[in-house]
Amino acid sequence: MDPRRQEQSGSPLGYTAAVELSSDRLINSKKKPRPQSGNKSSRFRFGAKKEEAERQRKLDLIRTPVLSCYRIAVISLKGGVGKTTTTTALGSTLASERQDKVIAIDANPDAGTLGRRVRRETGATIRDLVTAIPYINSYMDIRRFTSQATSGLEILANDVDPAISTTFNDDDYRRVIDVLGKQYPIILTDSGTGLLYSAMRGVLDLADQLIIISTPSVDGASSASTTLDWLAAHGYSELVQRSVTVISGVRETGKMIKVEDIVAHFETRCRGVVTIPFDEHLAAGAELDLGLMRPKTREAYFNLSVLIAEDFARAQREQGLWTSDGNPPPQLAPPLPGQQGQGQSYAPPYGQPQPGAGWPQQPPQR
Repeated sequence: MDPRRQEQSGSPLGYTAAVELSSDRLINSKKKPRPQSGNKSSRFRFGAKKEEAERQRKLDLIRTPVLSCYRIAVISLKGGVGKTTTTTALGSTLASERQDKVIAIDANPDAGTLGRRVRRETGATIRDLVTAIPYINSYMDIRRFTSQATSGLEILANDVDPAISTTFNDDDYRRVIDVLGKQYPIILTDSGTGLLYSAMRGVLDLADQLIIISTPSVDGASSASTTLDWLAAHGYSELVQRSVTVISGVRETGKMIKVEDIVAHFETRCRGVVTIPFDEHLAAGAELDLGLMRPKTREAYFNLSVLIAEDFARAQREQGLWTSDGNPPPQLAPPLPGQQGQGQSYAPPYGQPQPGAGWPQQPPQR
């Protein structure tokens, strides 16, 4: 074992925190899942039928088939603004609603905490996966390195020792994405808090969608806007134009900050803006459970998922997988995970992909 992983006591680095600062010890008695919107009683409300039809339209959009791999990068210049929370909550929402394979990876060089947002099923990290790449041939080979939340989202954690995790560089990131992209239709990257570390080049170059995280504060909004300035000045103008800004942790009782002005600013710079209400469950920084969120918070992440899904078709058209009229082209599609052969024909019975007909969900490995 790398000696840098050892504390003075001889235990692996982070072991004490994992034992003494675990969710089980720090979180008060488990709360029951909150009732979510869309229950049966809604059918009796005025206009409920139209409301349910609109929600179904959004759900169909979220379930747009992804025939290749769609990569989402979540970034910010500041730490502690909700980047990891957004990555986990968005990934969990997409995995839950799509019933599809979705993975979030921790590319933070400064001992990222993404791995603490789900109950760990393995001590393996992204560095271990990099080492094993020559021997990976299937989904189950990758699954040995991931932990899966109840939502279906899989997490690929990073080392807790920054002296080790900084060795994860641009080339490593690209190799990891190449391997994961063959098995997962959606990949989220929880990036570091800088723009100049090695792996960030790959994060930006490979991203189909960029999510900028801001807080409802002067310095948080300024930092997020500066991030967009830097990206636009360094060749990522197109990525900035189709990016999405998330304003995280908005308190309903807060009156000092004009959140609507922050929203208006980013609406002129990005494709869309979503405000996420403050939520005690998310603020705890523990394992994330969609059922424990406030209904308004879960709805906000649902709407963020819709906004992200609106870009699925564009990304696939650029790869030649969809045509401008929404019909698949007369060529071969990539083979589905676990299937042999060079590709699957788009001819009937495939026809036009239907919502929810994406890549098959693998059963959770417990």
